[in-house]
Amino acid sequence: NAIIALNSIRWPLMIDPQDQANKWIKNMERTNNIKVIRQNEKNFVSTLENCIQFGIPLLIEDIKEEIDSFLDPILLKITFKQVS
Repeated sequence: NAIIALNSIRWPLMIDPQDQANKWIKNMERTNNIKVIRQNEKNFVSTLENCIQFGIPLLIEDIKEEIDSFLDPILLKITFKQVS
């Protein structure tokens, strides 16, 4: 699972009932100041925007069966770089 997560082109979705993958990702990205958030938190969107803007790793926990539609462009890598 770790090899697939590290070498895949797309984002990994991990089903993790024993919390092993969660701990592994947090330990692996600890030096990069990983942010951990859940979709139902009120500061979810602002945390997501900040992490994208500054290149900070983000772990989204407890995603249910449906993912919010505003995440689609990020997950599909439909992004652009804005030059000031």
